[in-house]
Amino acid sequence: MKNNSNKITLTYVLILLFVAVVGHKFVISFSANTPIEETTKIVLKYSYIKDLVLILFSSLFFKYILYNNDKKNKSIFEKLQETNNEIIESNERYDIVAKATSDTIWDWKIEEDSFLWNKGIQGVFGYAKEDVGKTSKWWFDRIHPEDSLKMSVKLYSFLEQKTEKWQDEYRFQCADGSYKYVFDRGFLVKDKDGKPIRMIGAIQDVTKQKEEEQRLRLLETVITQTKDAVMITDIDTSENVIPNIIFVNSAFTDMTGYPAEEVIGKSPAMFFGPKSDIMEFDKLKTAIQEYKECFVETISYKKNKEEFWVNFSMIPVTNKDGEHSHWISIQRDVTEEKERDKEREQLIRELTQNNKDLKQFSYITSHNLRAPLSNLTGLLNLLDDMTIEDPELKEIISGFSKSTHLLNETINDLVKVVIIKDNPSIEKEKVLIKEIFENVFNQLSFLISLHKPILKIDLEEVTILNINKSYLESIFLNLLTNSIKYRAENRQLRVTISSKVVDDNLVLTFKDNGIGIDLHRNKDKIFGLYQRFHNHPDSKGLGLYLVKSQVEAMGGTITVESEIGKGTTFTIIFKNN
Repeated sequence: MKNNSNKITLTYVLILLFVAVVGHKFVISFSANTPIEETTKIVLKYSYIKDLVLILFSSLFFKYILYNNDKKNKSIFEKLQETNNEIIESNERYDIVAKATSDTIWDWKIEEDSFLWNKGIQGVFGYAKEDVGKTSKWWFDRIHPEDSLKMSVKLYSFLEQKTEKWQDEYRFQCADGSYKYVFDRGFLVKDKDGKPIRMIGAIQDVTKQKEEEQRLRLLETVITQTKDAVMITDIDTSENVIPNIIFVNSAFTDMTGYPAEEVIGKSPAMFFGPKSDIMEFDKLKTAIQEYKECFVETISYKKNKEEFWVNFSMIPVTNKDGEHSHWISIQRDVTEEKERDKEREQLIRELTQNNKDLKQFSYITSHNLRAPLSNLTGLLNLLDDMTIEDPELKEIISGFSKSTHLLNETINDLVKVVIIKDNPSIEKEKVLIKEIFENVFNQLSFLISLHKPILKIDLEEVTILNINKSYLESIFLNLLTNSIKYRAENRQLRVTISSKVVDDNLVLTFKDNGIGIDLHRNKDKIFGLYQRFHNHPDSKGLGLYLVKSQVEAMGGTITVESEIGKGTTFTIIFKNN
């Protein structure tokens, strides 16, 4: 700047000297052609000196003017440079703050409808630079349709200066079509007449906060609306071994009778009493000291001192840094369940004792009846060898003989039932189905030859493991006998016996076209003891009961399908292992 001033001053002096020299030469040239006085010549010489002096002072004054001007320009330049540095620093701070807060800054010139966005619109919402619009329409088009009307009303109310400030939450569309929750805040710039000409705003992405709010709201609803009592404590055990309560829900008040204000700040130890389980209390203390989850069941006490059984858990809660911050306890009144358990245990004891008594009664009955029954049978055998002439006496003895025979069969049946029911560890062995059927066929050969049923046997070469041979033979015998006994008189009897393996199960099927059973009336009694469904003279109502007992004793299941006049199908399933 100083060099420029010296150059200008030197140029100024040279120009003045040039002008002075040219002027004096013109005068000298004029005086050479025109006679002048000596005095005038002297004056002309002194005028040279005067001009030089004037030039010198003029240059000094010009230099002074330039110096002051340079000084003033320097001051202005320094101020401009300082202002420019402040602007640069301000812009840097703005960019740093925008990055730190993830804010998206927008600048809207309202009259021109010109919109500018900072880089946040790209970084936060994923838009490419060339895809970002320059008008307010681009902004409004990306506001979620459900939020657009509400947001527009609030914004234009602010622009018309009906409200003092504008801020709103809405959903803003990202480049991939998804939406983010944003918090937007705007500020107006007005002209000298107070008319809004510009609006500057900052958009914050609050999606995570919004999702967390919704999650906390759901958790709060669960805690407040659940039927289980919820208690939250702190972790400070300096005063009490069980930390003090800081929150209880309404279900807790319903369960204990204590309102929240009476228990907050106190230890849950207040609910323990004389009948509380001290071992459970010690387990709870140890778990709290070690910050471990704990489940406790003990007698607790309500506000009115009423006892009740409570089942509760204490679960440690950590903050985002992994530090323990609270304990949450979920509690449930299980008094009714405890009472039901007691009743069930008492019932089991009574049933067990009754079962023992019934078994003992069965043994005593069968044993005590055996001796007199044997005597009666012996007497009847003696009477068979005697000739009885009296027809009435002969009829009485015949009836007596039949009754004795039936009584003997009944006792034998009862003994079979007792043996099955009282023998859980029956003998088991590997058997072939075909062998069992052949034995049954030989035993019933007389009935089969007499009634000539059409037998269709489809038994696979399957070995059944862990099956009692005599039980399986008895099952076959009873079912095949029933098919012959309850055949239809108007058509030839057809019996189909088949087996097949389904997955790990062996399925046996007995199907006939006999008279059938009315399952609508007798479905629940079909396998009952001494249940008869037909007026057949040989029917005692014991066969199907024995079949079911034997099947279940070997770990199998039996089902029946039947229709009157069409026949009956029994399906037996055993585990094939």
